[in-house]
This record gives sequence, C-alpha cells and structure tokens, in this order.
Amino acid sequence: MRLIFFGTSPFAVPSLEKLKSGGFDVAAVVTAPDKRGGRGRKQLLASSVKKSALKLGLKCLQPTNLKAAEFLEELENLNAEIFVVVAFRMLPKAVWDMPEMGTVNLHASLLPAYRGAAPIHHAIMNGEKETGLTVFQLRHEIDTGDILAQKKIGILPDETTGELHDRMALAGADLLVNTMRLLKAGEVKPVAQDPEKVSSAPKISRETGKIDFSKGKTDVYNLIRGLNPFPGAYTALDGKKLKIWRAALPQKDDRPISEGEIVSDGKNYLKIGTGDSFINCTEVQPEGKKQMKIEEFLNGYGSNLPKRVG
Repeated sequence: MRLIFFGTSPFAVPSLEKLKSGGFDVAAVVTAPDKRGGRGRKQLLASSVKKSALKLGLKCLQPTNLKAAEFLEELENLNAEIFVVVAFRMLPKAVWDMPEMGTVNLHASLLPAYRGAAPIHHAIMNGEKETGLTVFQLRHEIDTGDILAQKKIGILPDETTGELHDRMALAGADLLVNTMRLLKAGEVKPVAQDPEKVSSAPKISRETGKIDFSKGKTDVYNLIRGLNPFPGAYTALDGKKLKIWRAALPQKDDRPISEGEIVSDGKNYLKIGTGDSFINCTEVQPEGKKQMKIEEFLNGYGSNLPKRVG
C-alpha cells in the first residue's frame, strides 16, 4: 500500500517509523516548515517528524500553503493510494479527498469524546481513569469521520500528560499499522460516531495553567499533572510566578487549611490550601529558575515564605 504521511509533533514519530518498518511504501512525508528558534532565534529547527523522515531516507515536503497548486500537483504525482495523518494541522478538502482510499487520522481519544487539539491534556485535567486511541476517516469537520478502529488506554492515578502522551504514541502506532493492514485486506467496517457522546478538547493556552485554589484538591491536582510538561500549572508567590510541576494529594487531611494558605516546615514540605483540603507540592519552578525538588526550593527560600500564594 503506497501512502503519504502527514505529521509534525513527537506523537507522530512512532507511527511513521512503524509504518516504514512494517513494509508500507511511504512515498513522502509532509511536515511543517522549519521554524526559527534557539538562542537569538538564529537557528532553523526541524520538526520531530522531519528529523525521523530524514533518518529513514524518506522524501520530505514542507509546504507553507496546503492549497498551493504546485503542492497539490506534487501530491498527485506521487500516486499514493491513501494519506495518513497523525498530529498535523487541519487539511483542506483538496488534500484529504485526493487519494483513492481517502485519508485516515490517528486521534488520541476514544472519539467522539475529546474532539480537538488537546485530548490527552483534557482527559487528565478532567480526572478520567480511561482514555484511548481512534483511527478514523478524515472529513471536513474536525474529528467527525467514521471510526475504523479504537483501543482503550488506562490512565494511572499519578500520570502526567507527558507520560501518558509517550505511552499513547507507541500504542497508537501499533493500532494504526494494524488498521492499515486490515484496510488493505478490505476487512474494516467503518462505524459512524455517536453524536450523543461528543465532548471537546480545545487547544491549551498558558492562561489555562493559572491555579484556582478555591477548587477542590482533586481538581487542582489534576490540573497540575494535566499541564505537565506544557504549559505548566502556576500560581504567584511574592508577586512572581511559581510553576507547580508535581504535587501529591494528602493521605489524610491533617487540619483545615484555607484556600491559598501556605503551610511548611521550611525544609521538607510545602502544603497549599484548596477549597476542601490541600495539595503537597513536590516539584516547583520559581520564575527565572530551573525546575527543582521542593526540598531544594525550601532550602533556597529559607524562612521567608509568605503566608499565602496569589
């Protein structure tokens, strides 16, 4: 089966590698143009998918305009039977409708749940115990096409978005390759999504990370792990941003702590009150400094901790 692969982020890399090693004819890889970054933004940085494609010796296309006539012509001339999309931007109809077998997409949720750009973030932020992966047929409306295959994935109680992302990227690659083989054999029966089960997972912004300590301990805890490693949950301490990268829920509520109140021994623990209890911060990052264990942070802060955050 001859295909063209569309992807940019690290989530897509295992899928590309698995398709190539699985014997599929990858005619080309389409990824985002290089972006300037690094110190002084003087370096051109390639996407994770481009780096993988070059290592695999694959043709790499980086269009700035997916509707450009020259790009569409180049796609046509590659004579792919099917397009495969993993963690890429929205495709115009002229692209996804081009190949004979259409376009399939790997999405990091059990569609129609968590349609959108950040399904893993939102699943953890909402305290889900289970999520999953879906391979589906691409259509114009985002994440709405018929389902070809799904796989359930359990979420561990203390798992972060980054940790779950890495597990799902590997599991998604296996699901995608298996589905492609079944498609080639004509053994897949598409199933329409249930409109009664739709939920959304919109793009995460840095503002999403501001912690509201009036909420319950579980909501605050889930926000912290849901925004690790990006963009990070944060509060203010002495007028400066303090990111909280990891925290623990109390084994038992020692005593009531008011919302945003700080309780610490100045050496080993830092508790912050929530609407119904507290969280115990274990890894933090003061503004302008590196991420650190709470003991290191407290050692540097001394006995000058304020009474409250915010």
